[in-house]
Parts: sequence; structure tokens; C-alpha cells
Amino acid sequence: MNSPDVERRLRRWAEAKALPPAYVQKCLTLDEPSQKGLLQIAESLKMHTGQFIAALTLLDEIAIREGRQVDEILAYPSVRRVLNSTGSGPGRARILLDELRTLRYPRLKRAGQRLAEEVSAIKLPPGIKITLPRDLASDEVRVEIAARTSTEMKQLLECLTAKSGEIVRLVAMLDGADGGGLEVE
Repeated sequence: MNSPDVERRLRRWAEAKALPPAYVQKCLTLDEPSQKGLLQIAESLKMHTGQFIAALTLLDEIAIREGRQVDEILAYPSVRRVLNSTGSGPGRARILLDELRTLRYPRLKRAGQRLAEEVSAIKLPPGIKITLPRDLASDEVRVEIAARTSTEMKQLLECLTAKSGEIVRLVAMLDGADGGGLEVE
């Protein structure tokens, strides 16, 4: 496939998905191997417009930070694993975006893992669930209690009270009140 073919297919895909002109232009300024790579993922993963825009933006930021071309980033082993995996196209596109976010924000990923480990270390019973903010986009932590009987609710509340210091420490890590905070980009 030569450059005019790639450009024509990219334009056709962009038109079918109602891709805003600024993003079409951004695609067309990339080198030919990068255009081919983008077209391949867009078609094979059956990407939605928003997914494509997010992927293009992340790929562009990674390329600038690492001094690489988009096609080189798409060739990373962690990205290839996602692209070659099984499952629905849009589902794999979501996983691809998660991987690209990890590449773009590696400290955010480590901070999320550290918080997940802290939640696990609290060792709460199955009736109590702690939910951290997605992508650490806020400092809101949710604590959910699910009980079927008044006795179970009483036990869960007692457990929650006993573990409250650890939960407060977790929230302090998230909002930076613990002095150390989380190292996030």
C-alpha cells in the first residue's frame, strides 16, 4: 500500500467515523508507516471516534516525550500483545488505551498499583469494598457496605471502625496529607 492509498483509506475511515478535521490533519502529518499503523489499529479494533482520538493524542504525547515515531510505539511488545490478543475489537481498543496511558503516565500506574496494594493489605471482609478513583482522577474514595442481616451489618460496621485508621491513612496517601503523598505525573 503506497502513500496515496494510505491517505485515501485514512480519509475514508475518518469520514465514516465523523473524525474532526483537526485530527484528520494530525494523522496526515504523520510519516507513512505511522499512518499505516494508525489505520491498522482503527480498522482491526473497530475503534469508536473517541477511542481513536484518545489513542492518537496519547501516541502523539508518547512520541514527543520519547523521541519516536507512532509506528515505533505501536511496535512495543506491550502494545503488540494487546493488538494480537483475542476478544472484541472495541474491548481490545479499551485495553490498548489503558496500555497507552500506562506508557504515557508510568508514575500514575505505579501510584495506582501502590494504592491497590494498600487496599488489599487492609484485609477487609467481603461485605466491605473500597473503590479508588479511576486513573486517580480525583481524591474521592468510596467505602461500600453490603449486608443481608442486621447482625452482619453490625459486624461489618465494627470491622470498619477497627480498620478506620488504615482507611484514613489510605485516603491521606491519596490526597497528600500523609506528607509523602503519591508520586504522580
